[in-house]
Amino acid sequence: MLPADVVIVGAGPAGATAALNLAPFQRVLLVDRRPEPTDRIGESLAPAARRLLSDMGLWTDFLADGHSPCHVSRSRWGTQTPTEQDALANLDGPGWHLDRRRFEERLRRTAVARGAALLTPASPVGLERAGDGWCLRLEHGGRVLDVATRWIIDAGGRTSGLLKPFGANRQARDRLICGWLHGARTEGSTGGAMTYTESAPDGWWYTAPLPGGRRVLAWHTDADLPAAEALRTASGLLGHAARSPTLGEQLSDTRFDATVAPGVITAHGSVLASPVGEGWLAVGDAALSFDPLSSQGLFNALFTGLAAAEATDRALRGDPTATRDYAGTLRDIDAAYRRNLAAWYALECRWPEQEFWRRRAYRPAP
Repeated sequence: MLPADVVIVGAGPAGATAALNLAPFQRVLLVDRRPEPTDRIGESLAPAARRLLSDMGLWTDFLADGHSPCHVSRSRWGTQTPTEQDALANLDGPGWHLDRRRFEERLRRTAVARGAALLTPASPVGLERAGDGWCLRLEHGGRVLDVATRWIIDAGGRTSGLLKPFGANRQARDRLICGWLHGARTEGSTGGAMTYTESAPDGWWYTAPLPGGRRVLAWHTDADLPAAEALRTASGLLGHAARSPTLGEQLSDTRFDATVAPGVITAHGSVLASPVGEGWLAVGDAALSFDPLSSQGLFNALFTGLAAAEATDRALRGDPTATRDYAGTLRDIDAAYRRNLAAWYALECRWPEQEFWRRRAYRPAP
C-alpha cells in the first residue's frame, strides 16, 4: 500500500496549486485521470492573480510562458452601446488571456519540482475510512493501487462526487452550460488584447484572443432551453453567432472550422453545503464553482488551492481551527460572488419575458 500524508484528486489549477504549496511540508500525491492537460475553456485570469502568483513564487515563470495581457474589456450588456474598461487604473496591471494547457503544465511541473508525486492517468475507484485516515483505491495502467493517506483534498471540479458519501453534498444553482470553439486569427489582426462579452435574448456570448494566434468563441445558455441546440455542432454555434448584428465585428479576424465539434461543459454555479469534513476538504470548483460571467474561476482556483494547502498543513499539525477558518473564508467568498453576480445580471433588463433572463431576475442573496 502506497503511503502519503495528503492525496489530492485532480491536477487542474486548484489541485496543482494546493500540491505545489503543500509539497515542501507534507508527503503529497497528486493524481489526475488525464495524463496531461488538454485544451479547454477558462482562460481569463484576473489582474489580482499577480499577487497570488508572486506570493507562491510563480510570477517569473508565468511571465516567461508567453501568456497575453488583457488591457481592455468591452461589453454590450443592457444596451446596444458598447462600454469599455481598461487596466490603466488597476494597481495590479492587466488581466491575462492564458494558454490554458501551458498554464496547467507549469503548475504540475512546479508541484513535482517541489516534491509532490504525480500519478497519471489515475482514477479513484474506491474510498473508505481507515482508522484516523483513508484508504484510496486508484485504477492506474490497468492495475488497482491502494493508497493510505491521512488527508484527502478533492480538486475534481464542479461535478465531482468523490466525497459525497462523507458529507460533501452539492447544490447546483442553475442550469448554465457553455459551448465553445477555438479559431485561428488572421496574420496582422488588430485589437488582440480585448475581451468581449455580449448579452442576447437567450444567453450570452464571450470571445477573446489567445496566445498562439487563436481566438475562443463561447456561447452560454441553460441546458434545457432551445438555444442549447446551437451547441450540438460547430455550424450550429457559428450560425447562432451570425444572428447577432454586432458580434461579427469581433470575429472578423478569425477563421473557425465548422467541421470540428464544439466543446461543451457544464458552467453552472454550485456550492458544497460544507467544503470541509473529517480528514478532507474541497478546493476550486469542487468546493465552490462560479458562473463564467464573473471571470473569477481561475483566480478562485489559485486562491482556494493556496488556502487549502495552508489549512491542510495546519490541520495535520494539530490545529483544530484550520478547517473551520477555511470554511469561513469560502463562505465569505461565496456571499460576495453571489451579490456581484446578481447585480451584473440585473443590468440586463431588455428581455424580462425571456426564460433565461427571468430565471436571473435580481434577488438579494440570503
